[in-house]
Amino acid sequence: MDGRAVRNIEITIEPANAGTSRGTVVLGAHYDSYGDAPGANDNGTGTAAVLELARLLSDLRSRSATRIRLVLFVNEEPPYFQTADMGSYRYARLLAERGEPIVGMISLETLGSFSDQPGSQSYPPPLGLLYPSKGDCIAFVAMPGSRDLMQALNGSFRSHTKFPTVGGVAPGFVPGVDWSDHWSFEQFRYPAVMITDTAYFRYPHYHRPSDTPDKVDIERLARITHGIERVVREMIRPDWPRPF
Repeated sequence: MDGRAVRNIEITIEPANAGTSRGTVVLGAHYDSYGDAPGANDNGTGTAAVLELARLLSDLRSRSATRIRLVLFVNEEPPYFQTADMGSYRYARLLAERGEPIVGMISLETLGSFSDQPGSQSYPPPLGLLYPSKGDCIAFVAMPGSRDLMQALNGSFRSHTKFPTVGGVAPGFVPGVDWSDHWSFEQFRYPAVMITDTAYFRYPHYHRPSDTPDKVDIERLARITHGIERVVREMIRPDWPRPF
């Protein structure tokens, strides 16, 4: 809006043989924040997770049969949100123009707010009738076209990481379901899932100047990040479902 140049930031872990790659896994998070909010949780936590995953997965360079793209997206927040100027939209469009097959895209969105108190978690109606009221879990969220990927990712995470999760699939008109960079990949028919602490349904500092580092649960963020690492290592195995 003010004419300044902005850009996505990408690290690519190339497979053993780029010419015979079995598809691409995309891990992404937006690195901009809303207005005058410092953005420690939204989305410093997702950004930190992507950076740490780049380090944890670096041993796969030239060893995997699957390409891994780790991307920090610009312009997720308003006024660019869900427009063609979102960094993730432009990135997904570029992949589509190349014809690059995507095994799955994972959007890491606000991962640092947790509470063990009953009533600390809310949901858009009527989902509150189905899910727990404590804000101690992370949510795997997808739109209907990515149901299979959501179930596979949630199942993988639960199989090896002792951390409570919920999984949900709903149309984009349900508040919060498409409020991140996975939305952009859905526009190009790529399977995409958001992993989140549910943002403002739990976090009272969402989009506020009080979204500061002292609000972030670093220990649980680290546990989640290591769990996602193990998920990605399963996604690149030969028996993981191929691009949708």
